[in-house]
Formats: sequence, C-alpha cells, structure tokens
Amino acid sequence: MSVPFTKEMKKDYTILIPNMSPIHFEIMKAPFALNGYKCILLNNTSHNVIEEGLRYVHNDMCYPALLVIGQMIDAIKRGIADPNKCALIITQTGGGCRASNYYYLLVKALEKAGYPQIPVISLNFQGMNSNPGFKITLPILAQAFTGLLYGDMLMMLSHQVRPYEKNKGETDKLVKAWQEKLTSLYMNNRGYFGSNLKKNFNKMSDDFKAIEVKDEKKVKVGVVGEIYMKYAPLGNNNLEAFLEEEGCEVMLPPMLGFFLYGFSNSIKDNEYYGRKPLYAFFMKHIALPYLQTYEKALANALERNGFKSPALLKDLQKNADGIIDTGCKMGEGWLLTAEMVELIEKGYSNIVCTQPFGCLPNHIVAKGMIRPLKEKYPLSNIVPIDYDPSATRVNQENRIKLMLAVARENLNTK
Repeated sequence: MSVPFTKEMKKDYTILIPNMSPIHFEIMKAPFALNGYKCILLNNTSHNVIEEGLRYVHNDMCYPALLVIGQMIDAIKRGIADPNKCALIITQTGGGCRASNYYYLLVKALEKAGYPQIPVISLNFQGMNSNPGFKITLPILAQAFTGLLYGDMLMMLSHQVRPYEKNKGETDKLVKAWQEKLTSLYMNNRGYFGSNLKKNFNKMSDDFKAIEVKDEKKVKVGVVGEIYMKYAPLGNNNLEAFLEEEGCEVMLPPMLGFFLYGFSNSIKDNEYYGRKPLYAFFMKHIALPYLQTYEKALANALERNGFKSPALLKDLQKNADGIIDTGCKMGEGWLLTAEMVELIEKGYSNIVCTQPFGCLPNHIVAKGMIRPLKEKYPLSNIVPIDYDPSATRVNQENRIKLMLAVARENLNTK
C-alpha cells in the first residue's frame, strides 16, 4: 500500500507532475501552487524514461502508463526531487479502461525501485485512494478548469499560426509570454475568471492575429487518439513538430471536448441503465449548460479573427449519429470517432490516429471506424499509428509520410 500524503507533508514536500501537454500543464500547475502545493512539472524526455518504464512496468501494460511511471522514476533517480521529500501524482479514472490501474502500477513500481516511502496521490473524482494532505476543492477545480481552457486556446491558435509565420519563432514566443502572464494572474489570484476569462480569450486571439503570416496552401492534418498519445510529445515522438517540419498545418481537438464528454456520459448512463438519476439531472440541466458557456466563449474568441473553432459538444454528439452509438464510452469512446468527423468536415481530412499498441478501446472506436468513415467520406485519408517501446520512430514516420504523399496528391488535384 502507498504511504499517505499527510497534511504535514504539504508544507515541505514537492509534488512531481507527469507532463501530458506542455502548453496546458504549464498553466494548470499554477492553481496548485496558489493553494499551497509545491509542484514540479516534469520535462525529462530522454530514452531512459522508456528504459525505466520497462524496468518497473510489465510491457503488456498500456504504453502511457509505462511512460508516465518511467518519467517519474527517471526524475527521482536524476535528483530532480529528494526521494524523502517528494510525492507523485497520477490520474485514476475509475472506469473500465486500464488507466484505472495506473495508481497501483506506480505504487508497485516504487517498491521495486527502492522508494516505498514516496507517497502517491490519486487524482480522481470518485473518492478513491484519498490522501488527507491533498484535497481537490471547488476553487482548485474551477482554477484548473480555466487553465485547461487557456491551454486549449493557446494550442489552437499556435497550430493555426505557426506553420505560416513569416518570422520563425514568433508564435512560440507569444505562447510563452501568455503562459507567464496567466501564471502571474493565478499567483495573484485575480484577472483569470468570469468576464476576465473572455477578455483574455479575445486578447489572445487578437495577439495571434497580429503575427505576420504567409499566404500559402499547406496540407492540413488532424490528430486524434488516446488522450495521452494525442497530446504528449513524449508519447507520440514529437508528432506535431514532425508534421510541421513536413510542411503541414496540424489540428488537435481541444482537451475541453474530452472533459465535457466525460461529464455527458453520466446522462447517457441514466438514459440507458437508469444509473444515478439525480446526478444525471444535475449534469444535464445545471453543470453542462454552465460549462458550455465557456465552450462557446472559446469558440467566439477564435472566430472573431477568422480562426477555426472546435465543435461544440452537441455538434460532436451529432457527428456520431449513424456511425457509432454515444453509449460507447470506454476510453475515448464515441468522442474519438466524432472528432474525426469534425476534422474531415473542417478540411482536415488527413488524420493520424495515435494509439498505444494493444489498446482495445482504440481498436473499436478508431481503427474499427475507419471503414464506415471512408464510406461516408471517400476522400478521408486516415492512418492509425501504434506507439510502443518496440515500435521504431522511423517506421512510424514512414507510414505517416505515405499518408502525406496521398494528401499532397489530393491537394494538388483540388
């Protein structure tokens, strides 16, 4: 069993956070610092991360688990944090996906690595494996949610500007400047929520619109898949950078979609199985309508300067109609298929589907949906890419290059 993270530990222990998305997590760690937690966002990405993961996690397990656990243990061995004064944090979904077991895998890995004294914090909303020194309060939840929104905004803006910028590096500088500004707002606990959030959205949109860009056509590529593999450069071998080097514009669906998808599934559970009627009522009539006001604010801020905005939850649900049932919610479930439809209809018909090798949900909601999508959208150009310790980067990139060859041919034909 894991050592509990106590209230006394909060004062002088450092919490190590695995890095799934550099843009989002750099902002989202600030609310935890605001509430008295000392945090380090891990950026160690050498091959040794994989080696440490293989050393302490069975290679039949999900690749994201291997990477996250390997990154944490590698960080401890590198001396990034004192093993006697640090704690680790990991998400726990509580669903049928293997992600529910990451917490236990990490506890076991620490014991094998000789660090049984390190507390492991489970980040979940089901009350599992609670720790007295770490509580997700309503203010933290609200602050982290706004951080997710800001991360989505910066991600979508940077993807639509960076490939066309006249002065290389200008987009990345602006992303960093906004990350620093937002972190400052959180640390001062002002200027980041409510009407300020919408003002910040609009200012972000205006700032990125001011970047000088070239007027040229590029192959447009969408990226979908298992959530860690989709966003984490460590997991997908810097897929976004590779695609941009190949002369593409990349589109990733926002994390907000996955967040709202998880909330909406409780409504479907009640509709199909009669589960938790009061909770489903709260989600349907109170929580989701409120959260969707911010979804709309994000879309409005993007559209004010001609940027492409993400589909709203209700539109994503319509995208799934006739292809996959919205009761399919294991892993990324129906959302993954709906995101592919959205990308195709917005002009990103060339899609890389990132998935951990052996991920059973992805074989249904990703690979299994390619044929019906191809029948509905004949020009869709989808390639599933498996990521695994034994999969070589060269092989993955060569398969993507074949997809891009078809994409360029289609672009020239048009």
